[in-house]
Amino acid sequence: MSGFLAGVCIAILPFLAAGFWLGRRTARPESLGGLGTPVEHATFETLHTASLAAPPLRAGLTEETARRSARRLRTLLGTDALGLTDETRVLVWDGVGSHHRTEIMERLAGPLESGRGEAFRLTCEHADCPVRWAVLAPLTVDDRVHGVLVACAPRESAVLVRAAGEVARWVSVQLELADLDQSRTKLIEAEIKALRAQISPHFVFNSLAVIASFVRTDPERARELLLEFADFTRYSFRRHGDFTTLADELHAIDHYLALVRARFGDRLAVTLQIAPEVLPVALPFLCLQPLVENAVKHGLEGKADRCHIQITAQDAGAEALVVIEDDGAGMDPVALRRILAGEVSPSGGIGLSNVDDRLRQVYGDDYGLVIETAPGAGMKITARLPKYQPGVHSAARLTGGQGRSAS
Repeated sequence: MSGFLAGVCIAILPFLAAGFWLGRRTARPESLGGLGTPVEHATFETLHTASLAAPPLRAGLTEETARRSARRLRTLLGTDALGLTDETRVLVWDGVGSHHRTEIMERLAGPLESGRGEAFRLTCEHADCPVRWAVLAPLTVDDRVHGVLVACAPRESAVLVRAAGEVARWVSVQLELADLDQSRTKLIEAEIKALRAQISPHFVFNSLAVIASFVRTDPERARELLLEFADFTRYSFRRHGDFTTLADELHAIDHYLALVRARFGDRLAVTLQIAPEVLPVALPFLCLQPLVENAVKHGLEGKADRCHIQITAQDAGAEALVVIEDDGAGMDPVALRRILAGEVSPSGGIGLSNVDDRLRQVYGDDYGLVIETAPGAGMKITARLPKYQPGVHSAARLTGGQGRSAS
Protein backbone atom coordinates (compact mmCIF):
# COMPACT_ATOMS: atom_id res chain seq x y z
CA MET A 1 0.00 0.00 0.00
CA SER A 2 2.82 2.43 0.92
CA GLY A 3 4.57 1.57 -2.37
CA PHE A 4 1.41 2.38 -4.32
CA LEU A 5 1.05 5.74 -2.57
CA ALA A 6 4.70 6.53 -3.28
CA GLY A 7 4.08 5.71 -6.96
CA VAL A 8 1.11 8.06 -7.02
CA CYS A 9 3.25 10.85 -5.54
CA ILE A 10 5.92 10.33 -8.21
CA ALA A 11 3.33 10.25 -11.00
CA ILE A 12 1.83 13.54 -9.83
CA LEU A 13 5.14 15.43 -9.67
CA PRO A 14 5.37 16.27 -13.41
CA PHE A 15 1.94 17.90 -13.29
CA LEU A 16 2.87 19.83 -10.16
CA ALA A 17 6.10 20.96 -11.78
CA ALA A 18 4.34 22.10 -14.94
CA GLY A 19 1.70 24.01 -13.02
CA PHE A 20 4.28 25.55 -10.71
CA TRP A 21 6.49 26.61 -13.64
CA LEU A 22 3.61 28.15 -15.56
CA GLY A 23 2.39 29.98 -12.49
CA ARG A 24 5.83 31.32 -11.60
CA ARG A 25 6.60 32.24 -15.20
CA THR A 26 3.32 34.13 -15.47
CA ALA A 27 3.93 35.90 -12.16
CA ARG A 28 7.50 37.09 -12.74
CA PRO A 29 10.77 35.90 -14.30
CA GLU A 30 13.46 34.52 -12.03
CA SER A 31 17.10 33.74 -12.32
CA LEU A 32 17.70 30.03 -12.75
CA GLY A 33 20.75 30.23 -10.54
CA GLY A 34 22.68 27.76 -12.67
CA LEU A 35 20.15 24.96 -12.16
CA GLY A 36 19.75 24.22 -15.86
CA THR A 37 16.70 24.54 -18.07
CA PRO A 38 13.45 26.16 -16.92
CA VAL A 39 11.82 22.71 -16.64
CA GLU A 40 14.72 21.40 -14.51
CA HIS A 41 14.53 24.49 -12.35
CA ALA A 42 10.75 24.11 -11.93
CA THR A 43 11.15 20.44 -11.03
CA PHE A 44 13.69 21.28 -8.35
CA GLU A 45 11.50 24.06 -6.93
CA THR A 46 8.47 21.77 -6.97
CA LEU A 47 10.25 18.97 -5.13
CA HIS A 48 11.60 21.39 -2.54
CA THR A 49 8.26 23.09 -1.96
CA ALA A 50 6.38 19.78 -1.82
CA SER A 51 8.88 18.46 0.74
CA LEU A 52 8.14 21.48 2.95
CA ALA A 53 4.35 21.16 2.58
CA ALA A 54 4.20 17.41 3.29
CA PRO A 55 5.18 17.14 7.01
CA PRO A 56 2.22 19.14 8.41
CA LEU A 57 -0.24 17.19 6.24
CA ARG A 58 1.13 13.89 7.56
CA ALA A 59 -0.56 14.81 10.85
CA GLY A 60 -4.01 14.91 9.21
CA LEU A 61 -6.32 17.71 8.09
CA THR A 62 -6.79 20.20 10.94
CA GLU A 63 -6.80 23.97 11.25
CA GLU A 64 -3.17 23.94 12.41
CA THR A 65 -1.85 21.59 9.70
CA ALA A 66 -3.80 23.48 7.04
CA ARG A 67 -2.31 26.79 8.21
CA ARG A 68 1.24 25.39 8.12
CA SER A 69 0.91 23.91 4.62
CA ALA A 70 -1.28 26.47 2.80
CA ARG A 71 1.53 28.89 1.87
CA ARG A 72 3.59 26.09 0.33
CA LEU A 73 0.60 24.73 -1.59
CA ARG A 74 -0.18 28.18 -2.95
CA THR A 75 3.43 28.46 -4.09
CA LEU A 76 3.08 25.13 -5.91
CA LEU A 77 0.11 26.46 -7.87
CA GLY A 78 1.32 30.05 -8.26
CA THR A 79 -2.18 31.35 -7.49
CA ASP A 80 -3.32 34.61 -5.88
CA ALA A 81 -5.23 32.76 -3.16
CA LEU A 82 -5.62 29.24 -1.81
CA GLY A 83 -7.88 27.77 0.82
CA LEU A 84 -8.35 24.44 2.52
CA THR A 85 -11.65 23.31 3.98
CA ASP A 86 -12.98 20.34 5.86
CA GLU A 87 -16.58 19.24 5.45
CA THR A 88 -18.05 22.17 7.38
CA ARG A 89 -15.72 25.19 7.32
CA VAL A 90 -12.77 26.95 5.74
CA LEU A 91 -9.72 25.88 7.76
CA VAL A 92 -7.31 28.39 6.23
CA TRP A 93 -7.22 31.07 3.55
CA ASP A 94 -3.86 32.17 2.22
CA GLY A 95 -3.62 35.18 -0.08
CA VAL A 96 -6.11 37.83 -1.20
CA GLY A 97 -9.90 37.67 -1.45
CA SER A 98 -10.68 36.14 1.95
CA HIS A 99 -14.14 37.77 1.72
CA HIS A 100 -15.05 34.99 -0.75
CA ARG A 101 -15.12 32.39 2.05
CA THR A 102 -18.90 32.52 2.39
CA GLU A 103 -19.47 32.03 -1.33
CA ILE A 104 -16.97 29.14 -1.36
CA MET A 105 -18.77 27.39 1.49
CA GLU A 106 -22.08 27.72 -0.37
CA ARG A 107 -20.57 25.83 -3.33
CA LEU A 108 -18.96 22.98 -1.31
CA ALA A 109 -22.00 20.70 -1.29
CA GLY A 110 -21.45 19.49 -4.86
CA PRO A 111 -17.77 18.45 -4.60
CA LEU A 112 -18.30 17.00 -1.10
CA GLU A 113 -21.17 14.83 -2.30
CA SER A 114 -19.94 13.82 -5.75
CA GLY A 115 -16.17 13.81 -5.20
CA ARG A 116 -15.72 15.72 -8.46
CA GLY A 117 -14.00 19.07 -8.91
CA GLU A 118 -15.76 22.24 -9.91
CA ALA A 119 -14.74 25.60 -11.42
CA PHE A 120 -16.92 28.73 -11.35
CA ARG A 121 -16.88 32.49 -11.63
CA LEU A 122 -16.86 34.37 -8.32
CA THR A 123 -19.35 37.15 -7.66
CA CYS A 124 -17.58 40.11 -6.11
CA GLU A 125 -18.57 43.68 -5.29
CA HIS A 126 -15.00 44.77 -4.62
CA ALA A 127 -13.66 46.46 -7.73
CA ASP A 128 -10.06 46.06 -6.60
CA CYS A 129 -10.32 42.33 -5.83
CA PRO A 130 -7.86 40.49 -8.11
CA VAL A 131 -9.56 37.06 -7.95
CA ARG A 132 -12.57 36.38 -10.16
CA TRP A 133 -12.45 32.65 -10.67
CA ALA A 134 -12.32 29.68 -8.24
CA VAL A 135 -11.49 26.00 -8.62
CA LEU A 136 -12.69 23.47 -6.04
CA ALA A 137 -10.77 20.18 -5.92
CA PRO A 138 -11.92 17.52 -3.42
CA LEU A 139 -9.53 15.91 -0.92
CA THR A 140 -10.38 12.21 -0.86
CA VAL A 141 -9.20 9.46 1.50
CA ASP A 142 -10.50 5.91 1.07
CA ASP A 143 -13.26 7.07 -1.32
CA ARG A 144 -14.54 9.59 1.20
CA VAL A 145 -14.24 13.35 0.70
CA HIS A 146 -12.67 14.94 3.78
CA GLY A 147 -12.41 18.48 2.47
CA VAL A 148 -11.71 20.70 -0.53
CA LEU A 149 -8.71 22.56 -1.91
CA VAL A 150 -9.71 26.00 -3.21
CA ALA A 151 -7.57 27.81 -5.79
CA CYS A 152 -8.48 31.33 -6.89
CA ALA A 153 -7.16 33.27 -9.89
CA PRO A 154 -7.95 36.44 -11.88
CA ARG A 155 -9.32 34.52 -14.84
CA GLU A 156 -10.51 31.10 -15.98
CA SER A 157 -7.64 28.71 -16.74
CA ALA A 158 -7.75 25.09 -17.88
CA VAL A 159 -4.15 24.71 -16.66
CA LEU A 160 -5.15 25.85 -13.16
CA VAL A 161 -8.08 23.41 -13.10
CA ARG A 162 -5.75 20.52 -13.96
CA ALA A 163 -2.96 21.68 -11.64
CA ALA A 164 -5.36 22.21 -8.71
CA GLY A 165 -6.73 18.70 -9.23
CA GLU A 166 -3.22 17.20 -9.17
CA VAL A 167 -2.20 19.17 -6.08
CA ALA A 168 -5.42 18.05 -4.36
CA ARG A 169 -4.60 14.48 -5.31
CA TRP A 170 -1.10 14.88 -3.81
CA VAL A 171 -2.59 16.35 -0.62
CA SER A 172 -5.02 13.41 -0.49
CA VAL A 173 -2.09 11.00 -0.63
CA GLN A 174 -0.46 12.78 2.34
CA LEU A 175 -3.73 12.57 4.27
CA GLU A 176 -4.02 8.88 3.44
CA LEU A 177 -0.48 8.34 4.72
CA ALA A 178 -1.49 10.20 7.89
CA ASP A 179 -4.43 7.82 8.19
CA LEU A 180 -2.07 4.85 7.83
CA ASP A 181 0.25 6.33 10.48
CA GLN A 182 -2.68 6.63 12.89
CA SER A 183 -3.75 3.05 12.15
CA ARG A 184 -0.17 1.88 12.72
CA THR A 185 -0.05 3.74 16.05
CA LYS A 186 -3.34 2.17 17.12
CA LEU A 187 -2.02 -1.26 16.14
CA ILE A 188 1.14 -0.76 18.21
CA GLU A 189 -0.98 0.38 21.17
CA ALA A 190 -3.17 -2.70 20.80
CA GLU A 191 -0.10 -4.93 20.73
CA ILE A 192 1.28 -3.29 23.87
CA LYS A 193 -2.04 -3.94 25.58
CA ALA A 194 -1.89 -7.55 24.41
CA LEU A 195 1.65 -7.85 25.74
CA ARG A 196 0.60 -6.45 29.10
CA ALA A 197 -2.19 -8.99 29.19
CA GLN A 198 0.41 -11.71 28.56
CA ILE A 199 2.42 -10.87 31.69
CA SER A 200 2.40 -14.28 33.28
CA PRO A 201 -0.21 -14.71 36.03
CA HIS A 202 2.18 -17.31 37.43
CA PHE A 203 4.88 -14.65 37.75
CA VAL A 204 2.48 -12.36 39.65
CA PHE A 205 1.31 -15.21 41.90
CA ASN A 206 4.84 -16.49 42.54
CA SER A 207 6.17 -12.99 43.26
CA LEU A 208 3.46 -12.32 45.81
CA ALA A 209 4.01 -15.78 47.34
CA VAL A 210 7.75 -15.09 47.70
CA ILE A 211 7.05 -11.69 49.28
CA ALA A 212 4.60 -13.31 51.69
CA SER A 213 7.21 -15.92 52.69
CA PHE A 214 9.52 -13.15 53.94
CA VAL A 215 6.88 -11.19 55.85
CA ARG A 216 7.56 -12.98 59.17
CA THR A 217 11.14 -14.16 58.74
CA ASP A 218 12.61 -11.03 57.12
CA PRO A 219 10.17 -8.08 57.07
CA GLU A 220 12.75 -5.69 55.59
CA ARG A 221 13.42 -8.08 52.71
CA ALA A 222 9.66 -8.44 52.15
CA ARG A 223 9.34 -4.65 52.02
CA GLU A 224 12.15 -4.34 49.46
CA LEU A 225 10.62 -7.01 47.24
CA LEU A 226 7.19 -5.40 47.49
CA LEU A 227 8.70 -2.13 46.26
CA GLU A 228 10.41 -3.99 43.41
CA PHE A 229 7.07 -5.56 42.47
CA ALA A 230 5.29 -2.19 42.64
CA ASP A 231 7.92 -0.47 40.45
CA PHE A 232 7.85 -3.27 37.88
CA THR A 233 4.07 -3.30 37.57
CA ARG A 234 3.94 0.52 37.49
CA TYR A 235 6.34 0.56 34.55
CA SER A 236 4.60 -2.30 32.74
CA PHE A 237 1.19 -0.66 32.93
CA ARG A 238 2.18 2.96 32.39
CA ARG A 239 -0.06 4.84 29.95
CA HIS A 240 2.22 7.44 28.36
CA GLY A 241 4.26 6.92 25.22
CA ASP A 242 4.88 4.13 22.73
CA PHE A 243 8.64 4.36 23.27
CA THR A 244 11.02 4.33 26.18
CA THR A 245 14.77 4.48 26.67
CA LEU A 246 17.13 1.55 26.96
CA ALA A 247 18.03 2.83 30.43
CA ASP A 248 14.40 2.70 31.62
CA GLU A 249 13.79 -0.71 30.06
CA LEU A 250 16.88 -2.11 31.80
CA HIS A 251 15.75 -0.54 35.07
CA ALA A 252 12.43 -2.37 34.79
CA ILE A 253 14.33 -5.59 34.00
CA ASP A 254 16.30 -5.08 37.24
CA HIS A 255 13.03 -5.03 39.19
CA TYR A 256 11.84 -8.15 37.40
CA LEU A 257 15.10 -10.05 38.03
CA ALA A 258 15.12 -9.07 41.72
CA LEU A 259 11.79 -10.84 42.13
CA VAL A 260 12.95 -13.87 40.12
CA ARG A 261 16.17 -14.15 42.16
CA ALA A 262 14.16 -14.01 45.38
CA ARG A 263 12.31 -17.11 44.22
CA PHE A 264 15.14 -19.16 42.69
CA GLY A 265 18.07 -17.98 44.79
CA ASP A 266 21.44 -19.35 43.67
CA ARG A 267 19.86 -21.30 40.80
CA LEU A 268 19.82 -18.14 38.70
CA ALA A 269 22.89 -16.06 37.85
CA VAL A 270 22.58 -12.93 35.73
CA THR A 271 25.37 -10.86 34.19
CA LEU A 272 24.77 -7.42 32.69
CA GLN A 273 27.33 -5.63 30.53
CA ILE A 274 25.91 -2.32 29.36
CA ALA A 275 27.81 0.35 27.43
CA PRO A 276 26.86 3.73 28.96
CA GLU A 277 26.66 5.44 25.57
CA VAL A 278 23.65 3.34 24.46
CA LEU A 279 21.51 4.06 27.54
CA PRO A 280 19.68 7.03 25.91
CA VAL A 281 18.70 5.00 22.80
CA ALA A 282 14.91 4.97 22.27
CA LEU A 283 13.13 1.69 21.64
CA PRO A 284 9.55 0.33 21.65
CA PHE A 285 8.09 0.12 25.15
CA LEU A 286 8.21 -3.34 26.79
CA CYS A 287 10.52 -4.62 24.08
CA LEU A 288 13.34 -6.28 26.06
CA GLN A 289 11.61 -7.45 29.23
CA PRO A 290 9.67 -10.23 27.44
CA LEU A 291 12.98 -11.47 25.99
CA VAL A 292 14.51 -11.66 29.48
CA GLU A 293 11.38 -13.41 30.76
CA ASN A 294 11.76 -15.91 27.92
CA ALA A 295 15.41 -16.50 28.94
CA VAL A 296 14.41 -17.09 32.56
CA LYS A 297 11.67 -19.53 31.60
CA HIS A 298 13.74 -21.56 29.14
CA GLY A 299 16.91 -21.20 31.17
CA LEU A 300 15.42 -22.81 34.27
CA GLU A 301 12.98 -25.16 32.57
CA GLY A 302 13.98 -28.81 33.02
CA LYS A 303 17.19 -27.92 34.85
CA ALA A 304 18.07 -28.74 38.42
CA ASP A 305 21.45 -27.01 38.38
CA ARG A 306 22.39 -23.36 37.98
CA CYS A 307 21.25 -21.28 34.98
CA HIS A 308 23.21 -18.33 33.68
CA ILE A 309 21.69 -15.43 31.72
CA GLN A 310 23.83 -12.78 30.10
CA ILE A 311 22.46 -9.42 28.95
CA THR A 312 24.74 -7.17 26.91
CA ALA A 313 24.14 -3.85 25.18
CA GLN A 314 26.93 -2.63 22.93
CA ASP A 315 27.58 0.44 20.83
CA ALA A 316 27.67 -0.62 17.16
CA GLY A 317 28.10 2.68 15.34
CA ALA A 318 24.67 3.84 14.15
CA GLU A 319 23.00 1.04 16.12
CA ALA A 320 22.80 -0.38 19.63
CA LEU A 321 23.26 -4.16 19.75
CA VAL A 322 21.34 -5.90 22.54
CA VAL A 323 21.97 -9.61 23.17
CA ILE A 324 20.14 -11.80 25.69
CA GLU A 325 21.59 -15.28 26.07
CA ASP A 326 20.80 -18.25 28.33
CA ASP A 327 22.28 -21.72 28.72
CA GLY A 328 18.96 -23.45 29.27
CA ALA A 329 16.83 -26.01 27.46
CA GLY A 330 16.73 -24.20 24.11
CA MET A 331 14.05 -24.85 21.50
CA ASP A 332 13.47 -26.67 18.24
CA PRO A 333 14.16 -24.09 15.48
CA VAL A 334 11.18 -25.33 13.48
CA ALA A 335 8.85 -24.74 16.44
CA LEU A 336 10.42 -21.32 16.97
CA ARG A 337 9.78 -20.32 13.34
CA ARG A 338 6.13 -21.30 13.71
CA ILE A 339 5.86 -19.15 16.86
CA LEU A 340 7.40 -16.12 15.16
CA ALA A 341 5.12 -16.63 12.15
CA GLY A 342 2.12 -16.54 14.49
CA GLU A 343 1.05 -20.07 13.58
CA VAL A 344 1.10 -21.28 17.19
CA SER A 345 0.99 -19.54 20.57
CA PRO A 346 4.11 -19.68 22.71
CA SER A 347 3.71 -21.55 25.99
CA GLY A 348 3.58 -19.30 29.02
CA GLY A 349 2.63 -16.22 27.02
CA ILE A 350 6.20 -14.93 26.67
CA GLY A 351 5.47 -12.87 23.55
CA LEU A 352 8.51 -13.37 21.29
CA SER A 353 6.36 -12.95 18.18
CA ASN A 354 4.84 -9.77 19.63
CA VAL A 355 8.27 -8.19 20.14
CA ASP A 356 9.49 -9.34 16.72
CA ASP A 357 6.40 -7.88 15.00
CA ARG A 358 6.73 -4.53 16.77
CA LEU A 359 10.42 -4.16 15.93
CA ARG A 360 9.65 -4.83 12.25
CA GLN A 361 6.76 -2.35 12.26
CA VAL A 362 8.86 0.42 13.80
CA TYR A 363 12.23 -0.12 12.08
CA GLY A 364 11.48 -2.33 9.05
CA ASP A 365 11.92 -6.03 8.29
CA ASP A 366 15.71 -5.81 8.55
CA TYR A 367 15.36 -5.24 12.30
CA GLY A 368 13.46 -8.33 13.40
CA LEU A 369 14.82 -10.53 16.16
CA VAL A 370 17.72 -12.84 15.33
CA ILE A 371 17.42 -16.02 17.43
CA GLU A 372 19.95 -18.82 17.62
CA THR A 373 18.81 -21.97 19.41
CA ALA A 374 18.65 -25.77 19.39
CA PRO A 375 17.34 -28.37 21.86
CA GLY A 376 19.69 -28.45 24.84
CA ALA A 377 21.86 -25.64 23.46
CA GLY A 378 20.28 -22.63 25.14
CA MET A 379 19.04 -19.58 23.28
CA LYS A 380 20.65 -16.37 22.05
CA ILE A 381 18.41 -13.46 21.05
CA THR A 382 19.88 -10.44 19.26
CA ALA A 383 18.02 -7.16 18.76
CA ARG A 384 19.49 -4.32 16.67
CA LEU A 385 18.18 -0.87 17.54
CA PRO A 386 18.93 2.18 15.36
CA LYS A 387 20.15 5.04 17.52
CA TYR A 388 18.20 7.55 15.43
CA GLN A 389 14.94 6.81 13.67
CA PRO A 390 12.32 9.36 12.50
CA GLY A 391 9.31 9.30 14.81
CA VAL A 392 11.05 7.17 17.45
CA HIS A 393 11.81 9.20 20.55
CA SER A 394 11.07 9.10 24.24
CA ALA A 395 10.48 11.98 26.60
CA ALA A 396 11.25 9.79 29.58
CA ARG A 397 14.12 10.91 31.75
CA LEU A 398 17.08 8.57 31.96
CA THR A 399 17.30 6.63 35.18
CA GLY A 400 20.94 5.64 34.92
CA GLY A 401 24.12 6.60 33.18
CA GLN A 402 26.73 4.05 34.16
CA GLY A 403 27.63 0.63 32.84
CA ARG A 404 26.75 -2.20 35.22
CA SER A 405 27.93 -5.70 35.83
CA ALA A 406 26.35 -7.98 38.37
CA SER A 407 26.02 -11.68 39.07
